Amino acid sequence: MLKALIVDDEPLARDELAYLLKRSKGVEIVGEADSIRSTLEFIQIEEVDVVFLDIQLADESGLELAQKLQDLSHQPAIVFATAFDEYALNAFDLHAIDYILKPFDEIRIQKTIEKLAKLSMKSIKTEVKKNPPLLKQDKLAISVDERILLITFEEIIYIFTQEGKTSVVTDKMTHRINEPLINLERKLQNTSFTRVHRSYIVNLDKIIEIQPWFNSTFNLIMNDGEKVPVSRTYTKELKQLFNL
Repeated sequence: MLKALIVDDEPLARDELAYLLKRSKGVEIVGEADSIRSTLEFIQIEEVDVVFLDIQLADESGLELAQKLQDLSHQPAIVFATAFDEYALNAFDLHAIDYILKPFDEIRIQKTIEKLAKLSMKSIKTEVKKNPPLLKQDKLAISVDERILLITFEEIIYIFTQEGKTSVVTDKMTHRINEPLINLERKLQNTSFTRVHRSYIVNLDKIIEIQPWFNSTFNLIMNDGEKVPVSRTYTKELKQLFNL
C-alpha cells in the first residue's frame, strides 16, 4: 500500500482528500503538512511514497516545494491536488505523476490511485529521479483554452508580453497565454530563440533585417513585417550572434 503525505494549508481540504484516499483502499495516509518546512521535516523522519500537494500554501508555493522534493535522496512521487488549473504545464515539468483539481471528484481520485498502483514502488522512484528522454526538441507546448498545443519552432516568429499577457506569434496566428515570458525563455534555451528585450523573444531564423536605432540599439524586421526592438541590454549578445 502506498504511503501518502497530504500537503495543504486548508484543514478542510486535507480532510476531504484524506477521506477520499482512504475510501480507495490503496493508500495509507501517514501524515499531513501545511508548509514547505513542515513537509521537509516530516519526510526526514517518515518514508513517504507519494505527496499530494497543493499549489498555493499560504504565502508559499507548492511548485517550489516540488522542486525541493526532487533534491532529496528518497524522492516521493508527486500528485498536485489544487484549485488552480493554469499551473498544469509547470507541474508536469516537475515530473508530477498527476494533476487533480478541487473540488475533488471521487472517480477522478480513484483514477489517480490506479495510475499510481500500476507503477511498482521501484518504478515510481525511478520515474521521479530520471531525466526526461532525450527527444529532438523542435516543439513548444503552450496551454490555450484548456488545451495543450504543440507548436513547432519553425512556425514561431516571436514571443512578447504586454500588460501581463504573453503572446506567441506564429506564421498562421497569435496565441495568447498566461505563462510568463521567463518560463518560455527557459524552455527555449539552446534553440534558435533568443531574448532581445525584456518583453520579447525572437526566432533568429525569422529575422530578415537588422535596422540600427538610437543609442546603439536596433530594430529587428521579422518575416511578417513587424518590428521588434532590441534593448541595449541585449545589443552586445545580438552583435555576437551575427558577428556585427
